[in-house]
Amino acid sequence: MLRYVYGDDLHRFPHLADTMFRDRADQFKTRLGWAVSVDEKGHERDDYDALNPLYILWEGPDGRHQGSMRFLPTTGPTMINDHFRHILGGGTLTSPLIWECTRFCLARGAASHVAAALMLGGGEVMRQFGVKHFAGVFDARMIRIYRMIGALPEVLGSQGEGRARISVGLWEFSETARRQVARRAGVPPELSDLWFRQSFGAAPLPLSRSA
Repeated sequence: MLRYVYGDDLHRFPHLADTMFRDRADQFKTRLGWAVSVDEKGHERDDYDALNPLYILWEGPDGRHQGSMRFLPTTGPTMINDHFRHILGGGTLTSPLIWECTRFCLARGAASHVAAALMLGGGEVMRQFGVKHFAGVFDARMIRIYRMIGALPEVLGSQGEGRARISVGLWEFSETARRQVARRAGVPPELSDLWFRQSFGAAPLPLSRSA
C-alpha cells in the first residue's frame, strides 16, 4: 500500500523507515556508485532528510519498504537550486506550485508495478495539495522507467551524453494521466484516494512548514 509520511513522523514506522534508508544505500551507493554518505546503521541520508520532507512509500505486506520518493517545496532548499542550477543555465525553480521530487528508490526485487504506484502517489499529492508541477533531476536510465509508467517529463535542460546524461524535468498530472498510471500500478483511483486520506485525514495539510 501507499503511505505518505512526513520526516518528523517516520519514527511511527520504524521498520518501514529503516528499510527505506537501507534500500537507498543499496541503490545509490552500491548499485549506482553515487558519492553519497552511508552511516553506521547502513542508512543513506543527506541534508534534505533533515528538512521534514514528505515521503511517499510503497509498503509491502511484511511492512518492509519496496519503493519511495521524497518531496520538498521549491520555496525552500532543494537539490535543483542548490546543486544543479547550471543545468538550467544558472536559473532557479521557485514557486509554491512546484515541488521537487528526489531519491526515487526501488528495493531489490520490487514488483514491476511499484514504480507506477509511486508516481500515482505523487499525482495524489498534486491533486490534493493543489501543486501544479513536480521537478526533479534524473539520469538516462530513468527514461525507460518513466516511459513504462506513462509519465515522461518536460525536459528543462540536460548535461552530458549517453548513460552519463543528467536532466532536469518538470511533470504535471492530469486526470487522464492519473487513470492511466493507476491502471499500470494495478491500483484503482478510489483506493489511491483512500490511502491518501488515511495518511492525512479528511483535510490534509500541505508541506508548508519546510518552506
